[in-house]
Amino acid sequence: MARGSKKPIWRWLFLGSGLLAFAGSAIYGPRLYEIARVASAFYAKTLCSGVFVSGRDAKSVIEEDLLADMTPLLNGVSARIVREPPAVTASVLGITTQKAVYRQGLGCTLAIGQTESSLRAQARALDLGNVVSDSNALWPDGTHVALGGSPEIDASVLKTALDDAFSEPDPERLRRTRAIVIVHKGRIVAERYAPGIGPQTALIGWSMTKSIFNALTGILVGDGKLSIENQGLLAEWRGKGDRRGKISLDNLLRMSSGLAFGEDYDAMLSDVLQMLFLEGDKARFAANQPLISAPGTVRDYSSGTSNIVARILREAKGGTLVDYLSFPRRALFDRIGVRSAVNEPDASGNFVASSFMFASPRDWARLGLLFLNDGVWNGSRILPKGWLAYSLKPTLRKESSYGAHIWIDFPKSEKPRQELNPPIPKSTYYMLGHDGQMVAVLPARDLVIVRMGVSRREGAWSHSAFLSNVLKAF
Repeated sequence: MARGSKKPIWRWLFLGSGLLAFAGSAIYGPRLYEIARVASAFYAKTLCSGVFVSGRDAKSVIEEDLLADMTPLLNGVSARIVREPPAVTASVLGITTQKAVYRQGLGCTLAIGQTESSLRAQARALDLGNVVSDSNALWPDGTHVALGGSPEIDASVLKTALDDAFSEPDPERLRRTRAIVIVHKGRIVAERYAPGIGPQTALIGWSMTKSIFNALTGILVGDGKLSIENQGLLAEWRGKGDRRGKISLDNLLRMSSGLAFGEDYDAMLSDVLQMLFLEGDKARFAANQPLISAPGTVRDYSSGTSNIVARILREAKGGTLVDYLSFPRRALFDRIGVRSAVNEPDASGNFVASSFMFASPRDWARLGLLFLNDGVWNGSRILPKGWLAYSLKPTLRKESSYGAHIWIDFPKSEKPRQELNPPIPKSTYYMLGHDGQMVAVLPARDLVIVRMGVSRREGAWSHSAFLSNVLKAF
């Protein structure tokens, strides 16, 4: 999903449900059918990942992730959970049924253009191992967390900041904070979780996933398998006279490809919703969009470009599909002790780099710490030298909020409405995701701050106000 928009973006899914009686009409029928397909796919995928990836109770997933701040008409969706082999089907008033298939290590994938058996066959040879972290070693090397007093931290002020973050001052705009992890000088100094959520609960990052694919891209650049200047990236762009052949990897990472793409969650059947919930090959859908501006001249936030990047990584990595599916764990997660992360692929086998990565709050903090340390972990360089500096370079001179798949300032929707005291250091950068997900990296204070939640209504949550409250304690 996009960068932390707080509008109840799914509210429209059933605004047309009352018109389903007109489904046979030439005007309304096909469009309402497609809306029903999106709704059932969203329901099946969300419920599947919530139950089988996050390990949460189905009732809480339905109430908090599917129905909270949504139109009551979503109650018209029925779902069936199958435990063995794991899958979820969802149907909208019998109009259409969609299935999400769970595979160990890969999470849930919508069976679009593939059968359930073919999806399971894709992962049959996948062996990600079962690496266990040392429970006695201090985090981040192990799982042990020792929260204690520090003369540099005002514990009472920090507690107040967390109390406020988990409070619900406005019943019309619920925050639903699920987890907060605060890392100072490489150690967790504070953390808190909502009921039903714990340190090891894998939670969806939505568009924070994009920043993880920044890191994976950097690894392949460091290995010499990619260059940010590469053009002619896809076979369908290499035809004579095809201007898309001028799109570089740098353009894709900076959302300046020039490709048309509607990142609109309020519009029925927008590009982003069709891509995420109707397309089995999301990268191909995005890559087939027309060029509407010269590459590198306009920044236009597009989840489609992230999924094109995922396909480019697959082709650059080479080898088998299993080699690609194991790449994030082998190249990144295992090297920094991230055990909970799950990158979900689409039916074509490409990772959904725009939206579908899950990880525990502590592991999201580990990933933030890797960035804070300039891509170095315990003396070993994971990201190539200079990669972070490249990533934090503003995309266009006229606007300085976005780098290469990472936010270097809050987007307009997240800008503080009043002056903050204390202010957030200008060197701070962010992974941001829909519903209020955030990993903030503050080099000036040696801090990494993670916040996870389900904050959907506009004005329910303010990242900047929260960060300012936390900074008062340091």
